This record gives sequence, structure tokens and C-alpha cells, in this order.
Amino acid sequence: MSADEVASASAAPEEPTAAAMGVGAEEAAARKRYDALLQVRAKAVKGKGAWYWAHLEPVLVPPPGSGTPPKAARLRCVLCAATFSASNPSRTASEHLKRGACPNFAAPLATAPVASPPHALASSVVPISSYPPSSTQRRHSTGGGRKRHALAAAYAAVEAASQHAVMIGEYSSPPPPTPPALPAPRQVLSGGRGDLGALARFEDSVKRLKSPAASPGATLPRQQAEAALSLLADWFIESSNSVSLAAADHPKLGAFLRQVGLPDLPSRAERIARAHLDARFAEARNDVAARVRDASFFQLAADGWRDQQQHHQVVSLAANLPNGTSVFHRAVPVLVSSDYAQEVLVEAASSISGDIRHCAGVVADRFGSTALRDLEAKHPWMVNLSCQARDLTRLAKDMARELPLFHSASANCAKVAAYFNATPTARALLHKHQAQEHGHAMLLRVVAEPSADFTAAFAMLEDVLTSARPLQLAVLEETYKLLCIDDAAAREVVGMVQNRAFWTEVEAAHSLVKLITDTAKEMETERPLVGQCIPLWEDLRGKVRGWCHKFSADEGVAMSVLETRFRKSYHPAWSTAFILDPLYLIKDAAGHYLPPFKYLTPEQERDVDALVRRLVPPEEAHLAVMELMKWRSEGLDPLYAQAVQVRQPDPATGKMRIANKQSSRLVWETCLSELKSLGQVAVRLIFLHATAKSFRCTPAMARWLTTAPGRSSVSRAQRLVFVAANSKLERKDFSNDDDRDIELLTEGDDDMLTDHQTPDPASV
Repeated sequence: MSADEVASASAAPEEPTAAAMGVGAEEAAARKRYDALLQVRAKAVKGKGAWYWAHLEPVLVPPPGSGTPPKAARLRCVLCAATFSASNPSRTASEHLKRGACPNFAAPLATAPVASPPHALASSVVPISSYPPSSTQRRHSTGGGRKRHALAAAYAAVEAASQHAVMIGEYSSPPPPTPPALPAPRQVLSGGRGDLGALARFEDSVKRLKSPAASPGATLPRQQAEAALSLLADWFIESSNSVSLAAADHPKLGAFLRQVGLPDLPSRAERIARAHLDARFAEARNDVAARVRDASFFQLAADGWRDQQQHHQVVSLAANLPNGTSVFHRAVPVLVSSDYAQEVLVEAASSISGDIRHCAGVVADRFGSTALRDLEAKHPWMVNLSCQARDLTRLAKDMARELPLFHSASANCAKVAAYFNATPTARALLHKHQAQEHGHAMLLRVVAEPSADFTAAFAMLEDVLTSARPLQLAVLEETYKLLCIDDAAAREVVGMVQNRAFWTEVEAAHSLVKLITDTAKEMETERPLVGQCIPLWEDLRGKVRGWCHKFSADEGVAMSVLETRFRKSYHPAWSTAFILDPLYLIKDAAGHYLPPFKYLTPEQERDVDALVRRLVPPEEAHLAVMELMKWRSEGLDPLYAQAVQVRQPDPATGKMRIANKQSSRLVWETCLSELKSLGQVAVRLIFLHATAKSFRCTPAMARWLTTAPGRSSVSRAQRLVFVAANSKLERKDFSNDDDRDIELLTEGDDDMLTDHQTPDPASV
């Protein structure tokens, strides 16, 4: 943890006052820094931070011999009681602990170590990696005498290690079998320390040749071994979107299998990719067919049309079933064409169940307006929706294109970023302060035409906001002030960086886009149903209005852009599902639970009537309308309505969730069976998903499907994707492994207390 990371854990200081400049300010600053260090250490000792915090303890230190209150926060080594400056804990740990300055942290080579770190539960032997390397450069600098001494010490460590359990990281392993004792070396080996392992293996081979019946370890019974290898093969296949099948032949995996008593099978990867894959594919295909047969209808989800930037583009086709589950159908390499898209969707809908009339509709992430509505005209029982996560992403682009604020902020950020990147002196100053603030330096991304590339422009805004404080500190340097004497561009940049209005504008543009894109990501994660679209867009309207009030933006322009995108995305099924779903019934003054017609516009009410008529046979249209009027006036029995709307906290997120998402459909099939025609419409509508999110093929899978050399290779790739996708959908795992890896790698960073805030130039 760097000095600036600990400093950023404390809140930014307020503007100086007369009292704050006295003794009280020093005490308050010391106390604030001390509290920040305590917070970081508290998280670290729980396994969420750097290891060295277990050995460093924050303390408050008064001036020597003054008897006054403490005015400095320092770090104390809990092993030797030495104190150090708290400006850079990472450097303190490196110099005091790792380099041997602390007498109680690491023992000399000749003696057993004492005061082991907490993460090493038992370690009576200094690991061989702790000895200095015997490379060519080392030999040149230290001479042969030191090499012989290091080799002898390392050899002694290897002999001692065979008598003790070895700790790896924070995990212990059981004591390995004691290898045969090696004879004392009579001469220095030509390969140095690297020969010790080879020598041990050679001696072990000699012992095995002398005793052929001796076995290195117990072997599992055949039945258990086959079951274990089958589970391993399943894991490889189901994780093929992130784990290479060829990794099954890695020598370390083979060594692990032998260590746990499993047979070392030749060509494990080939066995997994052929015989085991064929068996798993047959099993998964039969399971999917049974699930589809049990469902009266399904929704086809097509995800991947929007990824035009990918070189290997495939569309994932899946079937959403009424019981809330999804099954993968296939992945199709595509050429971007609206007509071809219709052919792909119709063929998939027909082949999933054998009858296209079982397809209640389609949700796709690109071909929203024309192609999907053409399909509805040809197949009137379908309800075809555009993916709402995709539409919200388009809304963010609309806002960036239409709002002058975004254009102004992007243009100014482009000037600032371009100047600092292109001017060596300014760039060096920025990198210095970036390294102090964040621990690393970077160039700022620059977009020549922000209006033409929304994604790059948003990334540029993020870079400038992230480097706000380094930028403000850089322009205060005397070196930068010298640039301003003769450089008009430098003076212009200073004027912007030191202007509060500039930062407010950048934060406003960034926060609006982030507000919308975060909502889109949440929709992809939550996978809302079609009945939730009306409430979700109304909630988004409230957020945009709040943003306008916070930043004094023109509400009329922002709301006009939002309403335009709403009209383009809107489908009559939104209003109809919102009215028919018992989840949204409202209790009136008399205690009745009635549909929320009052939240619809007159046009949306007419859409409800028209869609109900379209989704029933012509001879039942008048009956369905009468049942709709009855539903509007009587609603649902209060007891059942309350049961449908029961919520409970989600153990993963803590948010309140519907206890049983299938209650809405089951009520229509049981309690409201007298509304037969309207019930047929309701059960086909309220289970439909509003997003196309399903299994997303990785770039590796896309290459398998698009560049395989022959038909058999493509078929095998399709089988592998089919098994992996249905396994993930069965677990309802829609997470991205790459995102999860990033979370694991960044978990426990020392800057966990740092919170992004809009900078105030006056405080710099």
C-alpha cells in the first residue's frame, strides 16, 4: 500500500481556518490518519488486504518530551516494537520485514526461524526459495566460495525439508513420503542448485529399481477412480468456455492425479473430447427435449446480433420456459442481415419443439423494430420484443448525442488529455502525481471525434475524472507554470483544470451515462419479465429528473430524448402484461386488489384491448374483452393477491425479491380458471423475458464454430457448446468468468477506503 492510498482513505480536508492552522489541526490530522490506518488493518487481518498488516500496528505518538497530545500517526512492528513513519506501509514492510531488518521475522540460515508470520501456520525450515539465486551474474559478483556455501546450505535445507510438512501460501499439505536420504555431495555440482531436484529423482529411481514391488502411493479402487475421472471430465466440458480441453494433458495435472491415487491415463484431452463428450451430449440433449415437451410453450431468446465488432460472430439461441428455466438450443454463425435473421429465428423456433405455434414470442438484442414486427404480422400469436438492456444502451448514446453538456465535457476533456499526452514536461508531471495517488502512471485516452465514438468518449471522461487530483496538482508545479509563459495551450488547460464548472460538467456527463448503463447491466443480471418494463422505465424517468435537478440541466431536453427512445422500444405487451400480472395489483379503499389501469395512458389502455383480441382465436375475441372488463372491476381475491406479492430478502444481495416468481402464472391457471380466454393470454404473456441475456459464447467458442476445418469438427464444437451452455443455464449462472476473475484479483486492495468524489480545485 502506497502513501497516497492510505492518505486517500481519509476524507479530504476542509478549507483552512484560523483554528485549523493551530495545534488542533495537527492533532485532528493525526487522529484521522490513525483511524484510516486502523480501518485498513482491520480488513487486512481478516484476509482482505496486504499480508504485512498482521505485523504492523498503527499508534499515535506525542512529540518527544513534550507531554502534549499525540500529533503524529506511526507504525509499530509487533515483533520487535520498532516504530516507523506511516507514509508508506508497503515500503516499510519490504525494508523492515522482507529484507531481514526485523530480528524476529526471519531467522539466520543456520538456525530455525522464529516468530513465523500468521499466514505460515508451521514452518521449521527456511524454504529453498529464500536463498540467493546462483545465476551467472551472481557467480561473477560473489565468486565460487559463496556459491559453494549457498549450495551446501540449500542442500541441508532440502534434507531438513524431507522431515517436515511444507506450507504453501496459506494452505498446508500433509507430510509427503520421506524420500531416500541423499549422500553428502563430494563436489560442487556443475548445474548448481538446480541439480538437487534431479539428483533426488535419480536416487528415487534407483530405489524403485532395487524394489520393483514398491509403490509410491496407494491407488484408488477402480470404481472410485473411474467416478473421479468422470467428474473431472465433466468439469472440463462444462467449463470449456473458460478452460481449455488441451489443459487436461498438462503434466502438473498428471502429477496431481498420481498423487491422489488416480491412474495416469494417456491422452486425457482426447478421451474427454470424444467418448465422454458424446455421452454427455446425448444425456443433455435428452434432458432438453424432455423439458421442452413438458412446457406448453416457450420464448426464443436470440443473443449476439449486436456484437458486430467481433471478428467471429455467433448468435446464441435459447428457449425460455414458463417455469422460469432456460435451455440452450444452438449457436449460429451469422451474417448481419435482417432477412437472414428472420430465417434463423423461424428455423430455430420450429426445430425446438417441432411446431412453431408453441413459440410464444421472440426476444432479440438487435433486430427490434422492423424484423420482429414483420414476424408478428406473419405469426399473430407471437409477441416479439427487443432486448431492454440493449435499448437502454442506445438511450445512453442518444443522451450523449443530443445533450450539449456531453459534447462540451467531451471536447474539453479531449483538449486536456491531448495536451498532457503530447507535452513531455506536462506528461512527466502528471505521471509523477498519478504514481503518488494511484500507485501507477498512465496516458489519458483521447478521442478526436467524441460524438462519433460514444464508448471511447465515455472512457475518456472516466480517465480524466480518475486523474482529477493528479491533474490539479500537476498544474500547480513551478515547472508547469514555466510552460504557461509561452504556451497558450498550457494556459487554456490550466484555466479548465482549475475551474470548478469544468469538473461539474465532466461529472454530470459521466454520471448520466453511468446511471443509464448501470441500469442496463442490472437488467442483464436480473433478467426482468415483460410486465416489469413499464415500472422500470418510470423509475428511470425519476432518476433522470433527479439528475437534472442535481446538475441544473435542461430537464426538457433530457426527458424528450428519453421519451423518444421509450416510444421506439415500447411494445403493447408491456402494458398488457403489467395489467394482467397479479404482482402489480393495487389495493383500493375497499380492500380489493385491482389492476393498475390508472398508471396507463389512454393509448396504452387501447393497446391492452387490441393485444388481447389478437392473441385469442377470432371467435373468442368478444369473450376475452368481457373477461378483461371483469378483471378490471373485480381483480383478485385479497388473500391470493397478498400471497403472490410476498417478498423476502435475497441472501446474496440483501434486496427484497418475490418469494415465488411462478405464483403470477399459477394463479391464472388455478384460482382464475373461470377467465378462460383471458387466462390463455395471461399465462403466455407474463412469463416472457424482457432481455435476451442467456449463455454467451466466448471468443474461443466462436472460433471453434466459425473456423473449424470440417463438418465433423463443427459438429463436435456444437456439442461441446451445447453441453457447457446447458450446464451453466441449469445452475442459473449468468455471470461472466472474466469479471469474476477481476474481482478476485482486486479483492483486498489497500485502497478499499478510497471513494471517488468530484474534486474541488480550491482544496488543492
